[in-house]
Amino acid sequence: MASSRTSRSRLRRLVAGDGLPESDGLPRWLAPLPTWLENVGLRFAWVVVAINLLGTAFGFWYYGFHPLPLSDPLVTWQFAAEPVVMWPFVPDSPMATLFIALAFASWKLGRTNEYLAALAFFGCWKLGLWTPYVLAVFADAFLETTWFPLYVFLFFSHLAMVVEAFVIHRFADLPVRAVAVALAWYGLNDIVDYFVPIVGDPHHTALPLADSAVVGGSTVLQLAAAGAVVLTFLATFFALATRVKKVEAWCA
Repeated sequence: MASSRTSRSRLRRLVAGDGLPESDGLPRWLAPLPTWLENVGLRFAWVVVAINLLGTAFGFWYYGFHPLPLSDPLVTWQFAAEPVVMWPFVPDSPMATLFIALAFASWKLGRTNEYLAALAFFGCWKLGLWTPYVLAVFADAFLETTWFPLYVFLFFSHLAMVVEAFVIHRFADLPVRAVAVALAWYGLNDIVDYFVPIVGDPHHTALPLADSAVVGGSTVLQLAAAGAVVLTFLATFFALATRVKKVEAWCA
């Protein structure tokens, strides 16, 4: 009986907000996660950091940086196909997981960085939804070339990035200047990925169909670009709306 009470007490402490940044009282459409889940994420911030750093390492490997296995070239697949000067625009999802790892780490160290937080919000919101979008739209082609467990892992691990993005409001204020930096970075990504590659061909994540292939009356490039641009706009809206609602709460 005493053991059961102890377990319940530990569980209550785990989901309670004691010692954590207070909830802002944001409307549910801006903060859809239950408060207890936000609290758990914040209490296990270092675990979140570690998981995202592992995801970053896997992502760089996925895009073609292969220190292992030793039998592989060090640089292969998409990294090998892109001009070196454009490499910063290639690993979109790994950069998003790196941003959120650094954002959580900076908060835990008492040095919250609003620019990292905004980049993390944009990256996890945008790439966390864009990847499942293209996996669904081009499902037949992906399933012909991708191991099914990897396909499922990519789908749901990216959705988990969106969940992480909705915890950021608890420790970051997303000021307009930080949102502007994030918009500039991800807007530039959209430009070089789909519209003006600057060097070589468009630099978007490689898809299992040619850019010019037609799917449902549109080209693959058009469908991928439409998803990316819409999500960049939506990330901007949600980031600025979060800022506005926070300011309203402070002034109330």
